[in-house]
Amino acid sequence: MEIQEISSLQNPKIKTLLELREKSRARKEQGLFVVEGQREVERCIASGYSVDSIFFCPEICGPMKLSAPRMFEVSRKVYEKIALREGTEGVIAEVRTRKISLADLKLSEKPLIMVMESVEKPGNLGAILRSADACGADAVIVCDPLTDLYNPNLVRSSTGAIFSVQTVCCSSEEAIAWLKQKGIQILTAQLQDSSLYYDQDMTCGTAIVMGTEATGLTEIWRAAADAHIRIPMLGITDSLNVSVSAAILLYEALRQRQA
Repeated sequence: MEIQEISSLQNPKIKTLLELREKSRARKEQGLFVVEGQREVERCIASGYSVDSIFFCPEICGPMKLSAPRMFEVSRKVYEKIALREGTEGVIAEVRTRKISLADLKLSEKPLIMVMESVEKPGNLGAILRSADACGADAVIVCDPLTDLYNPNLVRSSTGAIFSVQTVCCSSEEAIAWLKQKGIQILTAQLQDSSLYYDQDMTCGTAIVMGTEATGLTEIWRAAADAHIRIPMLGITDSLNVSVSAAILLYEALRQRQA
């Protein structure tokens, strides 16, 4: 396999990589996104994603064991420019994006699904994907998204769970119709007109739905819900970070199912 050496920051390949890292539009147009770190790249490959190119710095990563159609050996100076963060083991990959629909989802007999409406912060969504993976959730549905699924900060904060968890983007209307058609109960996390989350049966097919920290869920979800649930707040604050709340509710569903 031919390996091209790159030592200049002006190299067109480096400029393209930086554009993919920084611009959602570039990722959508080229159908590529950036994955940093040997662990993340290995998980990406193990989940069946197609790696287009690998950029590696032997001075940092040592002998390269991964392979891709295009391999680029870069200097430390170049790597430090293209790496979004430290500690990524000297490996960065350009990977083909993958788009799946609700119809593509493979579900268990009693599926557990996390639904996020209009989530804004990529770090929060990445953390939610990590919790969904840990709890064995069937899928994460992102409704009316305000962030790019392949944002590098999302990929990083998910620690590779973006590759292992089935993730679909769609409208709230589409998600509600699909959940109703599948007979999956809809539990909306909200403060108003709600019961404590641990009093709700989550052993059947369940979708846990959460909105933004600032405004919560829109009326369409509140009206579609089979039940409204809340996490008790006994201090001066009235809410938790959305990714923390999602983890609590997912683990309650897991606890009930393992009881």
